[in-house]
Amino acid sequence: MAVDNSMFEIIAPSRFITFCFPNPSSSTTSLLRVAVLDSPYQLTDSPRVAAMVVPKHRDSDWIFSTESGHLQLLLSSPGISRLILIGDQSSSSHPIYRRPAKNDTSCDDELGVSLKPLLLALSPKSCFKHGMPEIPLLSYEDNVISSVVLEKCVGPLVGEMLVEDVELDCGGDVSKREFRRRLRFKRMPNLVQTEVLIIPNLGFGLDCVDLGEVEFRLDNNVLVHPYLVPMVASLRLAAPYIEGQIRSGLRPKALCLGVGGGALLGFLRTQLGFQVVGVEADEEVLRVSRQYFGLEDGEHIKVYFGDALEVIGKLADRGNGHNLGFSDTHGVEDGCDLVNGNDVDTKFDVIMVDLDSSDATDGLIAPPLEFVRKHVLLSARSVLCDNGILAINVIPPNISFYKTLIQEFREVFNELYEIDMGNGENFILIAAALPLMPSSDCENHFLNKLGMAISGAYLNSIKKI
Repeated sequence: MAVDNSMFEIIAPSRFITFCFPNPSSSTTSLLRVAVLDSPYQLTDSPRVAAMVVPKHRDSDWIFSTESGHLQLLLSSPGISRLILIGDQSSSSHPIYRRPAKNDTSCDDELGVSLKPLLLALSPKSCFKHGMPEIPLLSYEDNVISSVVLEKCVGPLVGEMLVEDVELDCGGDVSKREFRRRLRFKRMPNLVQTEVLIIPNLGFGLDCVDLGEVEFRLDNNVLVHPYLVPMVASLRLAAPYIEGQIRSGLRPKALCLGVGGGALLGFLRTQLGFQVVGVEADEEVLRVSRQYFGLEDGEHIKVYFGDALEVIGKLADRGNGHNLGFSDTHGVEDGCDLVNGNDVDTKFDVIMVDLDSSDATDGLIAPPLEFVRKHVLLSARSVLCDNGILAINVIPPNISFYKTLIQEFREVFNELYEIDMGNGENFILIAAALPLMPSSDCENHFLNKLGMAISGAYLNSIKKI
């Protein structure tokens, strides 16, 4: 179908158009896929256009081949009204991706020059008010050396998702090669939902292994997903109370809203001795977490599927019950069982919230706006033990959102703390229903265990706000 270039003369918010174009820098009959996306927001009367060449052999990756991936690339490029992606027309998905050699850049440079007339033709008229516009050619770089997709599947709530093993760039040091397993959702493919360390099975040295050629096994003793370590570090604030619980012969109890691959749940149970309850809204996600990420139900961990906000609201309505009744039964249970069971206690020593917006047009936002409503925060507070804490992963779209979120929390919780991850994106917000218990002169074995389990940098970077 012919493309009418007049349709590109104005910015039409959220308009997405794709077409194929002969590769001008190739002597073969290869085709380029061109994708044009306009920002969902009216940014300025003088729109800016940018282009990006898709990395070699990544054309089938959702980051570059879907509208949601394209949108996230656009939103991560401030001030851009239209982003044009140009890459090879993918005939099939690549089972194994391997990064091309670093010196293989001449084709991209040549392509950038030859595509300039096309990029100008795809620019709106208003870009030419002051002469010929400059159209920057953006580059995409990450630390993935190779990757292999283990499974693609569909969840009734999250939609399409994939599990992949990746090797990360460690600067060429063979002795420090690092492999990870990841879970990604198609609706926000640029966001890694879960990431765990994997190592080759015994008998394989790091100098002679490649993805797709040897078997790997999970190493869940270390948290590698960036924001999970500071979330766990928040437990330092409740360490005197948790130590008291342990000395009384009680296991501390954690409620995790949002499970994903289950790395946080497993770490709390195996490394820190918690009883853990998880709530996940998509049963297929839980199936994947069990099959690929080592999540297990057992004596001290149970996982339920259901809407986290509904579950916490019903727990708050129910009030105090009996102690949690953990069993050895396996399989996913409905969230109603958690709320309605007579053996369920509605009080937890810590609540950890790992929920994000399901709408890609919002960008990367956590928590979803629904969580910040006052009745939800009141429910969360009532589910906490008096000396417990709530830790929540926050990805604010702007500083105004974060300030508003803090103000909403101040109206419900007595004390607020934060951990700034220093990446300009993530904060861990920690809320306490009552003033935190002071440290005692007695040795705190739980705090010692916490310090050995995670990085001390985050333990020492908690500040009151």
